[in-house]
Amino acid sequence: MKKTLIHGALGFALMAGTAGIAKAEPLNIVFTHHSSASNTFWQAVKKGFDDACEKIGANCQMVFTQTEGAVEQQLSNIEAALARKPDALLTSIVDDKALDDVIDRATKSGVLVIGVNVDDSKGADGNSRAAFVGQGFRPAGHSLGKAMSEHFPKEGSIKVLVGISAPGQNWSEARGQGVMDFLEEYKAANPTRDISWERIDSGTDLAVTADRVGAYLNAHPDTTAYFDTGFWHAAVARVLKDRGIEPGKVLLGGFDLVPEVVQQMQAGYVQVEVDQQPYMQGFMPVMEVYLAKTLGLAPSNIDTGQGIVRPADADMIMDLSAKGLR
Repeated sequence: MKKTLIHGALGFALMAGTAGIAKAEPLNIVFTHHSSASNTFWQAVKKGFDDACEKIGANCQMVFTQTEGAVEQQLSNIEAALARKPDALLTSIVDDKALDDVIDRATKSGVLVIGVNVDDSKGADGNSRAAFVGQGFRPAGHSLGKAMSEHFPKEGSIKVLVGISAPGQNWSEARGQGVMDFLEEYKAANPTRDISWERIDSGTDLAVTADRVGAYLNAHPDTTAYFDTGFWHAAVARVLKDRGIEPGKVLLGGFDLVPEVVQQMQAGYVQVEVDQQPYMQGFMPVMEVYLAKTLGLAPSNIDTGQGIVRPADADMIMDLSAKGLR
C-alpha cells in the first residue's frame, strides 16, 4: 500500500504539474554530503539527482567534499549553501552530533531538509530532518553476513575480518555491526565449531584498504572471509590476484555495485554484494521536495533496499553500473 501511494502521488505530480513548473519559480535544491568527487558510488547518486532535477525544472547543485569522509568540510558546505537560501537541503548525516545544529537552524528558517544515504543513528529522534531516503544499514549488514555464510566451509574453523571503512561514522559502524550480529547468531547455531572475527580500520581509499587488509592477510593466512562496509574490497581482490591466490580462497563481500566490484565479481573474487540503489537515493528526495513544495505532501522515509547480488547477476548489472544506474 505504501509503495502504491508513493508511486501514485509521484505519477499525479509529474503528469499534472508540467504546466505549473513552467509558470512557477524553479525550486532551488542543494545536495551536500561527506564524499569526494572521486567516489564512484556518489557519481551514481548524482546522476539520479540530476535526472530528477531536470524532470521538475529545478535549479540544483551537488556539493562534494575535497577529502573523502570529511564531516567538517561537509558542515562548511552546508553553511555556504544555506547562505544562498535554498528551498531544500538534501544531506547525508554521518555524525550524530556534528550536523544537528545547522540542520535545526535550516529547518527553523523554512528550508526543507531531507537526510539521504546516511541517517542519524536515532532517526527522527536524533535529528530534525523531515525524512530519510536510504538504506537500513544494520539489517543490510546482517543480510550480507547471512548471504555470505552460504559459502562458508562446512567443516573446520571460520575466521572473519570485518573492515570498518570509516570508524565512528554511522553508515560504516552500523553495517559492520550488522555483519557481526549475524556472526554471533552463526556461532550460537554452530557451538562445536571455532568461529571468530576481528574488526579493522580498513579505510576509504582503494590503496589504503589494499595495504591494510593485505598486511592482515599476510599475518593471518587462514582468514576465511573479509567483509568491507563499502566497495573498497575491490582492492583486496586485486591483492589476492596479484599474490596468485585463487578466487574463493578468501571470500569477499561488501556494498555497492561500482564497476570495479562487478568486475571482480565476474572474475570470481567477490561472492556477495549488497545494492542500496544509489540512483534512487539521488532521484527520490528531489521528487519528495517537489511534492512538498507544490502539493503540500509531507516527505516520508524511503528504504532504498538491501538487494543481495551474486556472481550470476554480474553480467546483467555491469552495463547498468557503468552507466551510473546501479
